[in-house]
Amino acid sequence: MKSSCPEIPMNKSPTETELKVREILEKLDRQIPPRPFTHLNYTTSATHSTATILNPQDTYCVGGQLDILVEARDHLGNRKGYGGDFLRARMSSPALKAGASGKVTDFNNGTYLISFTLFWEGPVSLSILLVHSSEGVSALWRARNEGYGRIAFKGAFVNGTSQVTAECGLMLESSSELCKYLYRGGEEVFYCMKPRHMPCEALTHVCTRQQGVSYLTAKEKDLFQKSNIGVEMMKNPKSIAVSQCNKSENVRKKCEFGMEVPTPSGYTFQGRWVSAQCTQRLLSSSQINDCLTRKLIYLLGDSTLRQWIEYFPKVAQTLKPFDLHGTGLYKKHVLLDAERHILVEWKKHSHPFITVQLYSVIDDGYIPQEIDRLPGDKDTVIVITLGQHFRPFPMELFIHRAISIQKAIERLFLRSPDTKVIIKTENVRELNLDTEKFGDFHGLIQYLTAKEIFKDLRVGTVDAWDMTIACGSSNLHPADDVIRQQIDVFLNYIC
Repeated sequence: MKSSCPEIPMNKSPTETELKVREILEKLDRQIPPRPFTHLNYTTSATHSTATILNPQDTYCVGGQLDILVEARDHLGNRKGYGGDFLRARMSSPALKAGASGKVTDFNNGTYLISFTLFWEGPVSLSILLVHSSEGVSALWRARNEGYGRIAFKGAFVNGTSQVTAECGLMLESSSELCKYLYRGGEEVFYCMKPRHMPCEALTHVCTRQQGVSYLTAKEKDLFQKSNIGVEMMKNPKSIAVSQCNKSENVRKKCEFGMEVPTPSGYTFQGRWVSAQCTQRLLSSSQINDCLTRKLIYLLGDSTLRQWIEYFPKVAQTLKPFDLHGTGLYKKHVLLDAERHILVEWKKHSHPFITVQLYSVIDDGYIPQEIDRLPGDKDTVIVITLGQHFRPFPMELFIHRAISIQKAIERLFLRSPDTKVIIKTENVRELNLDTEKFGDFHGLIQYLTAKEIFKDLRVGTVDAWDMTIACGSSNLHPADDVIRQQIDVFLNYIC
């Protein structure tokens, strides 16, 4: 910890990371160009758009593909001349507890190809949601990158018996003296207003509150009325019948680190996840216990990964919670099996972490920092997730952190190439919840960007984004059956 006023470097040449961040942002700006609009009537309408099955058949076969052409039209029925709409495609058979996402290809001219892989036999329902029009997407992207003001941070400083609070943040504009908390010489920075008669080192806890700040215009806000979000585009037929057709199944190999994850990454069937690219084994309790013996498992991320540590004792009954005397949901969580020498630990990623509850920053560490602290070996497993808490902030913050994590993983692999690292992508969440701050459009951009940043690393992937779409989950914290499927994918990598 260091305290000083933040100095603005004069004529300082940008670092390699800063250049990479800039390059990714420029690419995203080209992919999400400004789409100014004058009236809701000229934005994409799910009702007026058409979704047509290409080469319709009487019988569809398991393993085959179903393609649907979507032509976007506005509320007056006019064809759209550009793409950029946020579409979400899903096929499902509720009676079979089966579901999978569809792959969306944007031709950037108002037409889209939706491709479904027909994974299972039976009646299959088809859904294509217009989550946001291209005009809405453009407004969200512009607004997101306009500032840090949507979330305010408050720090608690303790000195003996006296306690004071002060304004904190990832950015603070003030002429007053600031405390500046640095990691790796300024790779990550967090600021607090320096309290009077208190050293900067006295910061113990932080919490956040949402501000009534919006960077959307009044007209743009109309695009995010509940009635305009997640509207169904499929009309008729909304379902097809899929038959077995006696085709032999492809022999797939074991799930391995470094495998490229296809789209879709798999499907859910009768409450189990079936991977599209590797064999997903169903492990017995004794196999799981044998596999976990002597394993040190570090879960670094947000509360969607804390759900794993809450569920783990149902998977391995010998794991028992160990109390480290912290308070609240966001303390470090530990499970132990002393006999088998198994440790499972969850630790929150550091700033930004959005919660009204005070959380301790005493042993706080950014994910790259936590990775750097681990020696690693063949029995060390690190699972990483980040995303949900980054959605209300400019995209540069997420890109910067993801690149820092990528570099920390590369450093880890230099000293311990046998350490196992798994990236759990962020999951989808409620569609109608404060779209500007927390909407899934922000999540989608982060999901695709993280995929690109981590693609050359020999890591495993738990594609929670795809899994939650397939499972029809729309909660920030998915149900236990979804968490179980995520942990099954995880176990198939390490066992």
